[in-house]
Amino acid sequence: MITELQLRRPDDWHLHLRDGAGLRAVLPFSAARFARAIVMPNLQPPVTTTAQAAAYRQRILALLPAGSRFQPLMTLYLTDQTGAAEIERAHASGIIFGCKLYPAGATTHSDAGVTDIARLEETLQAMAALDLPLLVHGEVTDAQVDIFEREARFIDRVLAPLVERWPRLRIIFEHVTTRAAVQFVRSARPGVAATITPQHLLLNRNALLAGGIRPHHYCLPILKTELDRRSLLEAVADGDRRFFLGTDSAPHERHTKESACGCAGIFSAHAGIELYAEIFEREGILPRLAGFASEFGADFYRLPRNEGHIVLLKQAWTPPASYPFGEGELVPLRAGEPIAWRLESEAA
Repeated sequence: MITELQLRRPDDWHLHLRDGAGLRAVLPFSAARFARAIVMPNLQPPVTTTAQAAAYRQRILALLPAGSRFQPLMTLYLTDQTGAAEIERAHASGIIFGCKLYPAGATTHSDAGVTDIARLEETLQAMAALDLPLLVHGEVTDAQVDIFEREARFIDRVLAPLVERWPRLRIIFEHVTTRAAVQFVRSARPGVAATITPQHLLLNRNALLAGGIRPHHYCLPILKTELDRRSLLEAVADGDRRFFLGTDSAPHERHTKESACGCAGIFSAHAGIELYAEIFEREGILPRLAGFASEFGADFYRLPRNEGHIVLLKQAWTPPASYPFGEGELVPLRAGEPIAWRLESEAA
């Protein structure tokens, strides 16, 4: 039985760090585990310009723990007004690694998102020409579509035509949740990939609804069926290079989750690599973790693989019931429940 695991230092290719006091509270968790992270731009107001992204990056760097080498990889939030000139500035900056497509109203802080992909013709043309990836929240927002079907409908209505229309555009289908999404990515042209979260590998929708509503398991895209979960596990078990780690760790204060209209988002950064190790071990695919966590994402983003390593120990530990978050608190995934693997240190 494996009791110690040394991994090339992993990266998180989908992370919410928030800002201000919230950023100060959650940043150390990711910095301890990951070398780099794609930082989501859905602040209030959103990060829609290169100048705003540069300022946000400086705020992140200023709050890093002493000695940390963590690198925030910034993104732009696309709106109906995002123009080709802004894409050119983003590319020239050297700090922007992708642009995020939020369909307007699809998730937390997405109200300023894109109302119609057709409005982005010149923007997407510039991104394709400059090889700046498109990061996609893949859900339609049509009120007539069942919430559990929104990802599959997005593939048919938006993503499949988008992939065909822009053959040179690299696209990351973020936090995929369904069998349909896995099948789409597996069959797509080169240049299409996907991130997978720990919650969608660990949980199906029973974890949200069985025995009562569990608001800290509520996220968007919402948890799906057991068949969908098994499809995600099969993709990572196969070692498919098109699927890689993206926690989508999204902190919210407890009172905003435990309310009459709770926020979508699961905080997992406190165990951002440990949870994956538990999943992969449980499935008997622990040797696949290195590629998923430390190689495939870097290769897709055309960045060098990290030189350093981390050490995980097969020692169970239990996250607290909550962590401080600004003036409030946030409840982590698996609060008060044991996690099988523990981060020990950074290896030489």
